[in-house]
Amino acid sequence: MKLTAPISMKRLIDLVKNKFFLVTMAFLVWMIFFDKNDLFSQYEYRQQVKKLEQERDFYKVETDQVNKELSELTSNPQQLEKFAREKYLMKKDNEDVYLIVREKKDK
Repeated sequence: MKLTAPISMKRLIDLVKNKFFLVTMAFLVWMIFFDKNDLFSQYEYRQQVKKLEQERDFYKVETDQVNKELSELTSNPQQLEKFAREKYLMKKDNEDVYLIVREKKDK
């Protein structure tokens, strides 16, 4: 009685002994785990790109809003006075300014 491995096991052993298969597997392992641009680094880079794109969009909106306010302030003196009073608490010589700070109720 002769013991033989099943055909699929023999094919698997032959595949593992194949030098082209071994070189291909070593290359894939190197590229996935050890290379400068491995999969984990690529994932982190993509996360950084998404974060930077969100920041870019936020700053575009903020820039548009500031440009709009600037154009309103340069074209309208009443708007400029209102802006100075609200943002920088400026006042005329004969005026008094009172700040009312309201407490937020926590639930």
